[in-house]
Amino acid sequence: MNMALLRNMAKVHGKTLASYISATVLYELLIIWVYPSIANSPQLNDLLTSMPAGLMKALGVEGGIQKYNDYLSAQFYGTLFVVILMVYCIMTSVQAIARLVDRGSMAYLLSTPVSRSKVAVTQAIVLVFGLFAFSICTTIGGLLGAQFLIDAPAYDKGLFVQVNLIVFLLFTFIASYCFLISCLCDDEKRALSWSSSLTVLFYSLDLVGKMSSNLTWMRYLSPFYLFRPQDIVKGTFPVGWVSLGLGIGALLIFWLSVSVFRRRDLPL
Repeated sequence: MNMALLRNMAKVHGKTLASYISATVLYELLIIWVYPSIANSPQLNDLLTSMPAGLMKALGVEGGIQKYNDYLSAQFYGTLFVVILMVYCIMTSVQAIARLVDRGSMAYLLSTPVSRSKVAVTQAIVLVFGLFAFSICTTIGGLLGAQFLIDAPAYDKGLFVQVNLIVFLLFTFIASYCFLISCLCDDEKRALSWSSSLTVLFYSLDLVGKMSSNLTWMRYLSPFYLFRPQDIVKGTFPVGWVSLGLGIGALLIFWLSVSVFRRRDLPL
């Protein structure tokens, strides 16, 4: 890792990251603010229970939304938040390596006494740190929102933290393969296309597998299968084993990315 490069990349990505996090936390607080009126609405609850089982599973509301943990896992962690993190992983990983190579900036960077390995490791750390900041801020936002926007909410703080842990590790894994694609590509548009296509494919496989019992096997082909917030808040999800698997998988792919970037010929 190179500290000078780390500080520079933190400045480059800092404003974008801050805007992503600010918008996400504001959206989270808005979702929390309307929770009491939704949770106490019998009409809405009747509507949810009348939905087909596959649709309820796809929307993440099979456990209902009366409880705070169930509500947040469906209305926040199962919707826009996932899309925001997907966009962040794809865009930041592409900007970390492929954009610098494509625009010629990597040539200037490697002309300094900084090895390729240090460049790749530093960029990977910047990427993962952004995801960590996301998770910390949304965790704090959820805890403070429950404290100040809801009267005496009954929820399990430990399970809520576990949801955020799995979110962080899952998207670290997603960021790792997007980073690998970025290390393999000389063209920014190609890296963006491949990363986006693969991530959307994984997300679609999981979504289709949720909606049809005949296609459940498709979920097993996607890392998004490991993101099941409803099961986590029920306490039936093997958080420890999944966390270990996602962490090891992400580390291995990041290691492979650094090795590929160190050895390949670059058009500098």
